[in-house]
Amino acid sequence: MDKSQYKDIYVFIEQREGIIQNVGLELLNKARELAETLEEKVCAMFLGHNIKSKAQELIAYGADTVLCADEPELAQYNTEPYTQAIVQIINEKNPSIVLIGATTIGRDLGPRISARVETGLTADCTGLAISEERDLMMTRPAFGGNLMATILCKEHRPQMSTVRPGVMLKGEKEDNRKGNIEEIGVKFDTSKFKVKILENVKEAKNMIDITEAKILVSGGRGVGSTEGFQKLQELADEIGAEVSSSRAMVDAGIIPHDRQVGQTGKTVRPDVYFAFGISGAIQHLAGMEESDFIIAVNKDKTAPIFQNADLGIVGDVNQIIPLLTEKLRNEVRK
Repeated sequence: MDKSQYKDIYVFIEQREGIIQNVGLELLNKARELAETLEEKVCAMFLGHNIKSKAQELIAYGADTVLCADEPELAQYNTEPYTQAIVQIINEKNPSIVLIGATTIGRDLGPRISARVETGLTADCTGLAISEERDLMMTRPAFGGNLMATILCKEHRPQMSTVRPGVMLKGEKEDNRKGNIEEIGVKFDTSKFKVKILENVKEAKNMIDITEAKILVSGGRGVGSTEGFQKLQELADEIGAEVSSSRAMVDAGIIPHDRQVGQTGKTVRPDVYFAFGISGAIQHLAGMEESDFIIAVNKDKTAPIFQNADLGIVGDVNQIIPLLTEKLRNEVRK
C-alpha cells in the first residue's frame, strides 16, 4: 500500500439537533496537535441538516477545512445514511487518520465505517500520538484495565480511533481563525435504508451531564445504599455539585449508568472530585484521575484512591457525609 496518497486528519463532528457536541471539539484540539507533528491539515466532517451556519465555529476550534454534508437524510442520526456519507468522504479524500467520539452514536458508526473501507478501528482510546514512522499510536486500556496497550494500524488506511468524551481537552476558541468550508453532496443509495425514525421520545432530565460538571460527589461501595446516596445528594445540593458513582453502585441498581465514572462509564475532569467510599480500582481511576483536585474519604487507610488524592480522610463515609453537609450549611448561613 502506498501510504503517501493518504494525508490529513479527519474528525467526525457529532451534533444533536444542531448543537455541536463537546467531544468533537475535544478531538479537533487533539487532531491539531497530531497534525502539527505530521505537518498536515485537520478536516472536520460535519453532517446534518440546516447546519451550515455552525461550520465557522469548527474552524475557530481548530479545523482547517470543514466538509459540510447538509442533507435532509442526515437531519437525525441514522446509521446507514451517516455511514454512506462518511464512507463517500473517505473514499474521495483519502485521509490518513479518522477520529470519532466514543459516544452512543460514535460506537455505532465507527465499526460500520471501518468495515466498509476495510481498515482497523481502535475503540475507547485514552491516548493518541505519532510514532517516528509517522503512524498513529492509539493507546487504550486492555485486560480489564490492568495494562495499557498501544495499537498501530500499519497495513491499512485510514487509521481509525474512537475516543471517549472528556479524555481530550477542548482548545481555546479563536474567532479570527481562517479556514475553508466545503459543501459535500452525498450520493445516497436509499435502497439500503432499512430503518426509519418514526418518533423521538426524550426522557425528562434536570441533571447536568457529569462530564460537564465542575464539582462531582461520587459514591462507591462504602456509601452502599439508596439512603447513603440521598445523603450524598444533600451534600451535592449544598455545594452545587452533581452526584456520580463507581460501577459497583450501577451494577447494584442504585445509580443509573449515565452517572457512572470509570473505564466502562464516563471520563470526567471536574474542578473538584469527591470520592466517598471508593477504593480506587484502576478501572475507576481511568475515568477521573485528571480531575483538578481529588478529595477521598475511605475507612481503609491503604485504599489505592489515597495515592491519587490531593486530600484524604480516613473514616466512615456514612458519618462524615452528614457532618460535612451540616458544616457547609452552617457556613452558608453565616
